[in-house]
Amino acid sequence: MANSGLQLLGFSLALLGWVGLVACTALPQWQVSSYAGDNIITAQAMYKGLWMDCVTQSTGLMTCKMYDSVLALPAAMQATRALMVVSLVLGFLAMFVATMGMKCTRCGGDDKVKKARVAMTGGIVFIVAGTSLVLLSLLAGQDLL
Repeated sequence: MANSGLQLLGFSLALLGWVGLVACTALPQWQVSSYAGDNIITAQAMYKGLWMDCVTQSTGLMTCKMYDSVLALPAAMQATRALMVVSLVLGFLAMFVATMGMKCTRCGGDDKVKKARVAMTGGIVFIVAGTSLVLLSLLAGQDLL
């Protein structure tokens, strides 16, 4: 059985990873391209994300357009969005379950066997959430090839 400090370290790392996942899901920098015309004033940077397309001009003006329809997106983009949202939800549920099973909390009573099983369940849900991200990486790699 792990001690409380090791459990807190693992939970902190999982929380940090989940916050990073939220940032990756929300930001539009999934695909970046740029265009420079005859002079620097016409330079533009185009960003494609899961939820919107953005264009940043050299003047600093950034314009974003949300996607009109989910069904109009390519199948890979739809699958990526779905897997990211599933991973976010599973990660949130895993944090809730893992918090109840940690030694330093009083949720779920004082039965050590029961708390260990709850903590193990939270860890398994974290693994499932991470597996959906691994599938996402494989899907994005195949799309690039």
